[in-house]
Amino acid sequence: MSFVWVGHLSSAQSLPFRIRVGGVIGRKSMAGGRISLAFFILFGALIVGVSAIVGVSAAERPGSAGSITAATNDLPVASDVRLAGDDSQTRMVVDFSQRVEIRAFALADPYRVVIDMPQVAFKFRPKTGEARRGIVKAFRFGLVMAGGSRMVIDLARPARIDKAFVLDAANDQPARLVLDLTAVDRDTFMRLIAPEARAPETARYDPPPGNRSASDPRPLLVLDPGHGGIDNGTKAATGELEKSIVLDFCLLLRDQIEKIGKYRVVMTRTDDTFVALRDRVALARSRQASLFISVHADALRRGEGQAQGATVYTLSERASDARAARLAEAENQADVIAGLDLSAEPKDVAGILIDLARRETKTFSVQFAQGLIGAMKTSVRLHQSPLKSASFVVLKAPDVPSVLVELGFVTTKSDLQSLISTDWRERTAQAMAHAIDAFFSTRLATQSQN
Repeated sequence: MSFVWVGHLSSAQSLPFRIRVGGVIGRKSMAGGRISLAFFILFGALIVGVSAIVGVSAAERPGSAGSITAATNDLPVASDVRLAGDDSQTRMVVDFSQRVEIRAFALADPYRVVIDMPQVAFKFRPKTGEARRGIVKAFRFGLVMAGGSRMVIDLARPARIDKAFVLDAANDQPARLVLDLTAVDRDTFMRLIAPEARAPETARYDPPPGNRSASDPRPLLVLDPGHGGIDNGTKAATGELEKSIVLDFCLLLRDQIEKIGKYRVVMTRTDDTFVALRDRVALARSRQASLFISVHADALRRGEGQAQGATVYTLSERASDARAARLAEAENQADVIAGLDLSAEPKDVAGILIDLARRETKTFSVQFAQGLIGAMKTSVRLHQSPLKSASFVVLKAPDVPSVLVELGFVTTKSDLQSLISTDWRERTAQAMAHAIDAFFSTRLATQSQN
């Protein structure tokens, strides 16, 4: 078993546990060779001097793509993370500027460990979390709700959380989160994460207030900037993140729509916060929205060739092509990326009334999508097949016309230049606002005739 240095851990035995532990992770049972706590203590003592030599202050470390965009001066800072171990046992150590309370639990399918904590500023080195070591396949981090941050650790196999605790700062060493994982078989893992043993999920999302009023008869539109918080979405080779690109665009689009004066607008998020897919849909339904627009930026996987231009998607259980199916599958993984457990989610309600509502909603969705493409084609580059369909979770409200707009490809240089261009964003937002106005003008005129 080989190790990288993990820092000073000599006070681990005397530290009280403040969190619920006992989740699992890994596929292979440990066949002997268990590393004792005493070994880790001795190993930690050996590297105290090394950490003082090679340690880098939080101020000197470059920021990460997962860093919180809001002011972070008063937040605890997560400055470094290290992994040690092999496929049987793996340890993760995270340095903090001050002690934080944590809660750790495991989830299955895929195997992962979730660590919840108060909001912190992640200032890890670039590409932190992308390399595998031992049981840890990869990990990500970020804001998961207002006031709360999360680390989600993808596991290469099922494993048990042996220890998960935080050490106070001492002897010129920072506060440290320590997570010890031991490989187990799937049956053991599933038994440990049974519903009665599973840690509670993240608090429900509280949507941002909208300019809604019971006496305001104007149609309500919901704009949904994709991803956010711990879920970065796609990433350009030059570092731009989808979650930031689409949020900036939606804020501009909101302003363009409100200038018309005939519509109310609510956004599923107005900052770098994670919002579960079901909560995005629930917001639109609870506000009795007249239109839901989810905004994203696409990316091609390596080997898929080149593509450019905007695409508008509507809901269909059968995707219009293989690429649309893969995109929907990727976008629908947002809740898994954020470490949410959806095993207890209720199935869609079936029935004649729901089916009828869906048919009418689908008709309106397609009508709006077609009008949107028509309005955008004069000022925005469109994909060669700009109207597609697939089974996106965020489009499944049975009573709210919904579309998902992929503004372009962050993996295509010309598209990326457009996506970060102020002039392009303004032109595109104006075209979309015009399409929205035309859609409702037609609908209202038709309703008045009836």
